[in-house]
Amino acid sequence: MQLTPFVRIDGTPFSAGPHDIAQAWGAPAHRGRNAVGLNEYDYGRVVFRFQDSGRLEEVTAHAPVVEFGRVAVPFASLRHFVSAQDAGLFERAGFLVSPAFGVAFAPDSPAWVTALARHCIDTWRAL
Repeated sequence: MQLTPFVRIDGTPFSAGPHDIAQAWGAPAHRGRNAVGLNEYDYGRVVFRFQDSGRLEEVTAHAPVVEFGRVAVPFASLRHFVSAQDAGLFERAGFLVSPAFGVAFAPDSPAWVTALARHCIDTWRAL
């Protein structure tokens, strides 16, 4: 996963809407609504989640390595990396959430990382 926090993930900007994702990725393998009311476009190794308005909220991707610019962090080291770099790191519902890097992940789970839109950080704090 190549991530510019709050700006783009793997070349997809956070300004993309459902139509943009469908044009770039085609039809999703599964499309539905999750338990927190977001519309999901599931492509197997990446899931895009949108508000009803079409605003992109988060992107979850299988990410054995997360690249923040020139720094490549293996998933196994992600907890240590964000802990050392982000004093604002917090835990919610079994996830570590990094406001500085705009990610949420369950460190003891397989290599899935959720890239968050900036406005989502406060939602995670409120959980």
